Amino acid sequence: MPEKNERVQIHLRDGVADVRLNRPEKMNALDDAMFRGIIDAGLQLKQDKSLRAVVLSGEGRAFCAGLDFSGFAGMAGRGSSDATDDGGRAARGLFSKTNSPANRAQYSAWVWQELPVPVIAAVHGVAYGAGFQIAMGADIRVVAPDARLSVMEIKWGLIPDMAGSQTLKNLVRLDVAKELAFTGRVVSGSEAAQLGLATQLSETPLEAAMQIALEIASKSPEAIRANKRLFNESRELASPEGFKLEEKLQAGLIGSANQVEAVKANLEKRDPKFSDPD
Repeated sequence: MPEKNERVQIHLRDGVADVRLNRPEKMNALDDAMFRGIIDAGLQLKQDKSLRAVVLSGEGRAFCAGLDFSGFAGMAGRGSSDATDDGGRAARGLFSKTNSPANRAQYSAWVWQELPVPVIAAVHGVAYGAGFQIAMGADIRVVAPDARLSVMEIKWGLIPDMAGSQTLKNLVRLDVAKELAFTGRVVSGSEAAQLGLATQLSETPLEAAMQIALEIASKSPEAIRANKRLFNESRELASPEGFKLEEKLQAGLIGSANQVEAVKANLEKRDPKFSDPD
């Protein structure tokens, strides 16, 4: 069990993990403790068989304003090989046990893709730079219309290096991803929805995200996990391999206890009673 980290709070109820970035006085800007807290939260939730869905949000006025600006204070006078401790080399050992090729900064966004259950980001205020990339690591994004989002790394003479190249390419056209990265311009939540960065808009994104999570939590947990695996893995597969993956996952579901329960509940017009997956 990871050590308690006040930067990220987790509350579990009815199979839904309410995960909050908890540094409101800094608009949830990422410092070393926040990186550790996010990753610890993800690793902890990966092991929870009772988990059905995750809602990821930020306390206070924003989802996440990006990296803590103080991390850049000394960079102007240093060489490019000495970026920040939040980035890479020192954190490589942390992930040897996960077999992840990602460094710590990348894994704080990518861990949400590795969770077997759906992750819904509820975005309000700002999601800049690192915060933007963490939001893109979720499966679904519910965004306030007046939220402000930006890749923003170009402002500091950098590229998006927290798995943004891997998540953006699956959300928007390549030319759109390039334009956002080249300019670092800020887009509203409404424009984010038009571009494909936001799944849906809501004036109350956290409330809407929780409603989606509870709906997901009412479904067969094996089917939900198989759905996430199917769509994530099939992105990289040619059609023949994709067909085989569909067949394999479906074969594992048909006749299973929770699949049978789903059928019975529908026929008997009652709420299903699902058990935790193995």
